[in-house]
Amino acid sequence: MRATVALLATAALALTGCAADTTEPGHDGGPTGTVTVFAAASLTESFTTLGRQFEADHPGSTVTFNFAGSSALANQIAQGAPADVFASAAPKNMATVTDAGHAAGTPTVFARNQLVIAVPEGNPQRVAGLADLTRPGLKVALCAAQVPCGAAATTALEAAGVRVTPVTLEQDVKGALAKVKLGEVDAALVYRTDARSADRDIDGIEFPESARAVNDYPIVVLADAPNPTAARAFVELVRSAPGRAVLTDAGFQPPSGS
Repeated sequence: MRATVALLATAALALTGCAADTTEPGHDGGPTGTVTVFAAASLTESFTTLGRQFEADHPGSTVTFNFAGSSALANQIAQGAPADVFASAAPKNMATVTDAGHAAGTPTVFARNQLVIAVPEGNPQRVAGLADLTRPGLKVALCAAQVPCGAAATTALEAAGVRVTPVTLEQDVKGALAKVKLGEVDAALVYRTDARSADRDIDGIEFPESARAVNDYPIVVLADAPNPTAARAFVELVRSAPGRAVLTDAGFQPPSGS
C-alpha cells in the first residue's frame, strides 16, 4: 500500500510540474485578453500611449480603442455596443450612459481641458481673440453643439458676447482641427491638447473666455464589460501617477482639487 501511495504522489508531482511548464512566459498573473475602450477623440494621442504602456505592463493583453465624439460614443453604448471602458470629454455625455444603467460604479474625473483658437502655423490672419472670428470673409469651423467641444465653444462665445457663423460643424474635435490643417478654414475652436498634438502645423491662440468653458473628463468601467478585470486595470492606469504624467504632457489639466 505504501508503495502505491508513493507512486501516486510521484505522479501528482510530475503532473504539477507539467502544468507549471505550460504557463505563458512573461505572464504576470494580471489582466489578459482584449480590453475595449470607448474614448473621446481628444484623448487619441494620450490614450494610445497609455494603451501601449498597459500592454507592456500586462503581457497577453491587448487594448483596442474607439475614438469619436463623446455623444456618439454614449449613444453607441446605450444601444448595446460591446465595450469595457468609457472615457467622455464631458459629464453630460457620461450621464447618458450612467442614467441608462450602463456604468459599473461611479465615474471619476481624471482630467480637464479647455479651448484655444487653432490657426495655421504663423497665424496668417492675425487672429488674436474670439472677436476676430466674426471678421467678414474669415472661415471658421466649430464642433456641433451636442459634442463637448461644441458645447464648450458655445459657452465661451456667449461669455465673450460674440456670435460666429461657422462654415462647418464637425462631429468631433479632430474633424474641426483637420479643416484648419487642410486649409479649408482660417480658424477653429479646439481643445488645447489637440492644437498641441498638431506640432508645427497649427498654432493655438489662447483666449480668456476659455476659462469659463473648462471640460471635465470622466471615466468608468461599463456594467456589461466583457473583460471587467482588464477594464478596472486600465482605469487604474489612467488615474495613476504615470497616467497623469502622460495626460499632463499632452496638455490636459489635473482634476479640480487634486
